[in-house]
Amino acid sequence: MFPRANARHSQIAYVTTDLEQALAVWREDFDVPAFHVFTNDMPGLESSHPYRLKIALANVGGTEIELIEPLDGSAPLHAEPLPADGSFALRFHHVAMRIEGTLADFEAHMASLDPVRHPVVWSGAFADMMRFAYTDERSTLGHYVEHVWFDAGFYAQLAAAIPVYPAL
Repeated sequence: MFPRANARHSQIAYVTTDLEQALAVWREDFDVPAFHVFTNDMPGLESSHPYRLKIALANVGGTEIELIEPLDGSAPLHAEPLPADGSFALRFHHVAMRIEGTLADFEAHMASLDPVRHPVVWSGAFADMMRFAYTDERSTLGHYVEHVWFDAGFYAQLAAAIPVYPAL
């Protein structure tokens, strides 16, 4: 799954019960002063499971850091490792492999995965600009792996909004 021509490790993601508090942890303890923050309320977003997330992104040393707060009880894949009582938590959740190239490259990447060894537990799309799928690697790696593809123009817009540290 990892050694593929068009796939590169691009992200480390954490889930949290309180995004504002998680941002404070990253500011104070890890010297990352700002993130691009948004909610995934985008027309055209399709998913195998309905969900709402508040997301924060920063590029730190060439790796994207993603902080995710599940909203409205709608994202069980992201909420599962968090305490049920709502107390503050910040937990590692997944790494992401960004598939570069065309949508056909993403489809070929996904077709190359053995679905028994790497079961897809969630997938979705944003129009013709993004595709994602999560494989459950918890039994071997202890976490999920997100496989994501972006249209080059859409990714350029997103990347331009994400703060980069150290500043270039």
